[in-house]
Amino acid sequence: MPTKTQNLTAVILAGGQGSRLGGLDKGLIQLQQISLIQHVINRIKPQVTEIIISANRNLDVYTDLGFSVYKDEISDFAGPLAGILKALQQCQSEWLLTIPADSPFIADDLAQRLIQNIEDNKIAIAHDGERLQPTFSLIHKSLESSLKDFLQKGERKTRVWMQQQPHTIVDFSDQADAFININTQEELNNAEKYFDSVMR
Repeated sequence: MPTKTQNLTAVILAGGQGSRLGGLDKGLIQLQQISLIQHVINRIKPQVTEIIISANRNLDVYTDLGFSVYKDEISDFAGPLAGILKALQQCQSEWLLTIPADSPFIADDLAQRLIQNIEDNKIAIAHDGERLQPTFSLIHKSLESSLKDFLQKGERKTRVWMQQQPHTIVDFSDQADAFININTQEELNNAEKYFDSVMR
């Protein structure tokens, strides 16, 4: 079980296609004149000791943010697990915190609550009260080989792989808004309104 003082690496998953936003790179979309990934960085940086970015496009732009950037080794936008595998291979910490780049309202205590509730398992997965949020997870580095094998079989579903491992589901129903993500223009518009009403 990790401790609150233990080194913890966060990977920000910015490698998707953004297909529902016309192919835009979601991490670089602006919310209140700040990129979505910068919102994520601002909220997660106090919770971890290291940040790395998983991206497949605009690598120079992401590198300019001041963190190590890694591209998936699996081609054709293989999904979050491809980015998580690369992060497990590269991170220096025993534990990896995963966060999507399109969720600008991440809970301030996300890492702490996952750590406190993981017990003796290898993964802690956030649950927003209605659904599992597998891209908000704490993963032990020892699962690298399991994930590599899963992907080599052509499997891609994050939830399926995670639930095959010893895991804990952590209740965040009191902070469901922390899992708001941006997949469409309408969701971006709603996030602007939410920011104005709550974040200021």
